[in-house]
Amino acid sequence: MSEPLRIALAQVNLLVGDVQGNAERVISTARRAKGELRADLVLFPELTLSGYPPEDLLFHRGFRRQVEAGLTRLRRELTDAAAMVGFPEYTRAAIYNSAALIARGELIAIHRKAELPNYKVFDEKRYFEPGAQPTVADCRGFRVGLLVCEDTWQPEAAQLSRSAGAELLVVINASPYEIHKQREREDIARRRARDVGLPLAYVNLLGGQDELVFDGNSFVMDAEGEVVMRAPPFEEGTYVANFVRDARGRVVPERGDVAPELADQASVYGALTLGVRDYVRKHGFPGVVMGLSGGVDSALTLAIAVDALGKDSVQAVMMPSRYTSDMSLADAREQAGILGVNYSVLSIEGMFEATLATLGGEFAGRAPDATEENIQSRCRMLLLMGLSNKTGRMLLTTGNKSEMAVGYATLYGDMAGGFAPIKDCSKLLVYRLANYRNSRGRVIPQRVIERAPSAEL
Repeated sequence: MSEPLRIALAQVNLLVGDVQGNAERVISTARRAKGELRADLVLFPELTLSGYPPEDLLFHRGFRRQVEAGLTRLRRELTDAAAMVGFPEYTRAAIYNSAALIARGELIAIHRKAELPNYKVFDEKRYFEPGAQPTVADCRGFRVGLLVCEDTWQPEAAQLSRSAGAELLVVINASPYEIHKQREREDIARRRARDVGLPLAYVNLLGGQDELVFDGNSFVMDAEGEVVMRAPPFEEGTYVANFVRDARGRVVPERGDVAPELADQASVYGALTLGVRDYVRKHGFPGVVMGLSGGVDSALTLAIAVDALGKDSVQAVMMPSRYTSDMSLADAREQAGILGVNYSVLSIEGMFEATLATLGGEFAGRAPDATEENIQSRCRMLLLMGLSNKTGRMLLTTGNKSEMAVGYATLYGDMAGGFAPIKDCSKLLVYRLANYRNSRGRVIPQRVIERAPSAEL
């Protein structure tokens, strides 16, 4: 049996626009993979240098110069391990979503992504032109076919690589999280592996970028479609897989550690936590502030925030009015105590009364309605935004998807905030996530989960 080809999957968290920082990350990770893990080839995610998605940064001349300088730096400093690095490739006529294979200080090969997604969160046809040719390169005597993300979702690119002499496929990706997305990825990869009779190594981006979360879940699959190695989701790391030749000369991956697939609630909670952590940290906020009502939405949001950022970075505020029950006050206080966050109680009663008095003449002759309820919500937001402005902490809003779908929210009230962690979670999912989080350790009073919802307005 030949000496194995050791391929490292670098499941790294990158920052969109930080070309210099991303290049430094590639260099340090590749050097460690070569020195400590004895890797021959290190795979980095799609559009490594720019971060994903770079969007209209791609159209700025200064950004182009940064990318080209970053690629030059990688060529200069990657003199040991070979690395496959995603980058936006600029030509006179077009921009390509490309992957560069760099080894021994040289640019060995470039693959231009052929299949450009233009659905859901993707609009790559706005920015990129598709590539047309397969790219196969030699790495220590192994013929490696280079692919980028969506190239694997259609059969042509893998087939062209096989026809061009590829013995294994390597795929760099920036595939965002959704429930059961990993099953879909592996199903697609299984079809490609079986179609062409080749094993593949699949590395995926990790981290949050605005509304997107990239979960990692990088893996290696044999030619029969069996996953023989899988990296843990939501965790940074560099994971090495060995590829060897069998008695018939075919390239096969050796079995490694296969991280288990997470249950639905665990994976959603992991995605929400990572999304909050990266949004806050990548934007430079010192922490977050949020309202805590004693209800399940804010209780779950608080738990996510503390798990993401730590208790010292979270400020929770209860803002009672004449309609707030003693139960809500007690439950909010109890949860804040369990989690150990900075907690305060600021009544809105004086603000509410002053606002009604100011508007009294204008409201004369009109019966109370939702107007007065919405004023309470906006009083609370005035306090929260004041705290946010004064401390620099970002305001988290706590509305769920069911509320947003039917408009059960107050404009300039509880809808206001810099980030909405549970905006894509239905009310049913909120309850399931609350119970899931408590199954790991009680952080939400059970009464908050079991009591009937009430706006208390």
